[in-house]
Amino acid sequence: MPDHAEPPHASRGADDAVRPGPSRRPVEAVLLDFHGTLAQVEEPRDWVLAAAAACGVTLERMRATALADRLLTAGRAGGPLPTRVPPRLTELWADRDLYPHAHRGAYTGLAETVDAGIEGFAEALYERVLVPEGWVPYPDTAPTLAALRAGGVRVGVVSNIGFDIRPHFEAWGLAGLVDAFVLSYEVGRCKPDPGIFLRACGMLGVDPERTLMVGDTPADAGAVAAGCAVLVLPAAEAGRANGLGAVLDLAGIEKQS
Repeated sequence: MPDHAEPPHASRGADDAVRPGPSRRPVEAVLLDFHGTLAQVEEPRDWVLAAAAACGVTLERMRATALADRLLTAGRAGGPLPTRVPPRLTELWADRDLYPHAHRGAYTGLAETVDAGIEGFAEALYERVLVPEGWVPYPDTAPTLAALRAGGVRVGVVSNIGFDIRPHFEAWGLAGLVDAFVLSYEVGRCKPDPGIFLRACGMLGVDPERTLMVGDTPADAGAVAAGCAVLVLPAAEAGRANGLGAVLDLAGIEKQS
């Protein structure tokens, strides 16, 4: 290059002084995971106390805490994965998000490995996951869904789950803010299979290229294979903010006051 030549990256004039930033794909729809993204299961000790009460038993709080620790290790619906799945439950466990009977059978079977000395306790524990009272929506859930609706962005809830969560949204007053529920046991596919995300986009009538998937696990990131953009949030305990409001920034929507 001659000594007087201008390097390729040098500014050539006022028109080049301000360069546009990277383009952002427009977001016409947002797909949201349920557990760990929109809501969290109730605190473990409260879960145990409520289930025991349903069986007519009042537990001391210390005993309830000890039982909760053992049940979490065994495996809780909406909680951490079990440390070990007994051989008799392996088939049910593999199919838990595809069939309601498998979901119930797997989690009641895991709970039965913990001897609480309470008749019907395993079933009562499972019943808590089926009712809205057994869950706590995150603080940002309602305002984020409302802002998306106000901004004209379609919303789908995509969940690996073995039971219907629509009654939960009805009880929380949020059902009218969701355009489609795409539940693994209803569509026969589980995340990270791209098929479940493509099904969700089809139900919403949007192109995957204009869709954002939001979740909290690597399974949710499977939406990339379907052509969607993905936001993975950090896990948060019940009642604590989990950063869901970041969805609005990515969708170009201002938060409502």
